[in-house]
Amino acid sequence: MPTTDSLGQNGEQVRRLDHDRYLTCLFAPAPRRAALFALYAFNIEVAKTREVVSQPLLGQIRLQWWRDVIGEIYDGRPRRHEVLDALAPAVWAHDLSRTHFDTVLDARERDLEDEPPATFADLERYAADTAGPLLRLHLEVLGVRDEVAHRAATAVGTAWALVGLMRAVPFHARQKRLYLPQEIMVAEGADRGLLFEMKPHDGLRRGVARVADAAAERLAEARRLRRDVPRMAVSALLSARLADFYLRRLRRAGHDVFSALVQEPPPMRQADLLLGAMLGRY
Repeated sequence: MPTTDSLGQNGEQVRRLDHDRYLTCLFAPAPRRAALFALYAFNIEVAKTREVVSQPLLGQIRLQWWRDVIGEIYDGRPRRHEVLDALAPAVWAHDLSRTHFDTVLDARERDLEDEPPATFADLERYAADTAGPLLRLHLEVLGVRDEVAHRAATAVGTAWALVGLMRAVPFHARQKRLYLPQEIMVAEGADRGLLFEMKPHDGLRRGVARVADAAAERLAEARRLRRDVPRMAVSALLSARLADFYLRRLRRAGHDVFSALVQEPPPMRQADLLLGAMLGRY
C-alpha cells in the first residue's frame, strides 16, 4: 500500500475525503492510480459545490467553471490547477470520454435545489448520473471499454450513490436538505419536520428501507452480469462490496440513519476488498 508521501496531492485528498473509493483505487495497477486519484479529486471538487457557495447562482458559476476547464482539456490547453494538472494527462493518456464529465456536472446542479426529488425515479436518475459516469471513467483508465462492464458500472454506481445518500441523511438534515423522494416520504408517513429536528421515526425508517432495497436490487443487477465482465474491470467495481457492508449495517440498525452503526466505517474492509479482487468478485 503506498505511503502518504507517494500519493501526491490528489491521492492524499481522496484518501482523506473519499476513503472508500481511495481503497478501491489501490487495486488498480500502480501506473494507473494517479489518473484515478485525479478523477476522484475532480469528483470531490464538484460534489462539494453546495457546501462552499452561499447561493445557487454562485454554485452554477462554479459548475460552469468546471465545464469550461474540462472543455479546455479536450481542446489541448488546460489551465494550471492542482486537480487539472493530473486530470489533463489522464484524459489524454486514456482517451477518457468527455460526456461522462458533462453528465456528472449536469447532475450536480440538482444539489443547488432545496426541494427533495419528487419521485424515486428522479432520485435514481440523480444517483446514476453522479456516480455511474465516474465508474465508467474508472474503467476507461483501466483500458476497459466493454459494454457489459460499463452496464455493471452504472448499476454499481447507482447503488453506491443511493446508499451514500441514505447514510448522509443526518448531514443533509442539519442543512435543512433532503434527498429522500417526496413520493416515498408521503407513502411511508415520513415527517420532514421531525427529520430536520434530527428525530428518528418509523416513517423515515420505512422510507430509507425502500431506497436501500432499491440499492440492493441494483447490486444484484450488476452481479448478474459478472460472468461476462472482464477480469480487468473488477477492481473498478469493488465498491459494490462496500455497499453491501453499509446495507447490512442499515438493516442491523433497523434503517435508523441516526444510528452510530450506520455511520461507522465497516471493519476489515481492506481485507474484504482484497478477497474480492483475488477472487474476481465485486
